[in-house]
Amino acid sequence: MQHKPHGPYEKYIKRPLDCFLATSALVALSPILGATAVLVRTKLGSPVLFKQDRPGKDEKIFKLNKFRSMTDARDKNGELLPDDVRLTKFGRALRSTSLDELPELLNIIKGDMAIVGPRPLLTEYLPYYTKAEHRRHDVRPGLTGLAQVNGRNAINSWEERFAYDLEYVDNVTFKNDVKILLLTVYKVLKKSDIQVGSEIKAGRLDDARRGKAHAGNDKKV
Repeated sequence: MQHKPHGPYEKYIKRPLDCFLATSALVALSPILGATAVLVRTKLGSPVLFKQDRPGKDEKIFKLNKFRSMTDARDKNGELLPDDVRLTKFGRALRSTSLDELPELLNIIKGDMAIVGPRPLLTEYLPYYTKAEHRRHDVRPGLTGLAQVNGRNAINSWEERFAYDLEYVDNVTFKNDVKILLLTVYKVLKKSDIQVGSEIKAGRLDDARRGKAHAGNDKKV
């Protein structure tokens, strides 16, 4: 079933407001963006921006922009070292303060993302969603979302995270967006519910869902 906007805010106001706010934030934060870019180039090298394919609205793939937070350190065979080895103290600071997320303002202006919405996840997770979970892509992904203000990466299960995402999709209102945005600012400043890294405590979604499938097959034997 095709998603239908719940009211005039979602249908007519949310996108222009997101574009205005993101543009204003980009201008206001330009000194911070510039200083961060210089530090990233100095401490981690180039390119300064990390770009990765992510599914957006209607699962259309776009390039997500972030400040890079890891080095390109490799082993003797030329393979990249594990993420936890390449993630430096500086990179952890970028993530814990959410400064690495600021280039996503460009994605919002372009129309790939919204300020508030389900966070865009890895493209390789798409085959592992349930039919209901695919509905998280009925709206533009967000810089922040309902799941993030209810635990961020500290949420223990993917099912819990997706439940928050779907709750948001079914209740896109100006009041909810303002509430989520204010809670995001509060939690970032307080540095609460923060777990450095791109995954939640349950680990990667593909690993978790494959694990359940194997467990189910074992029970049938």
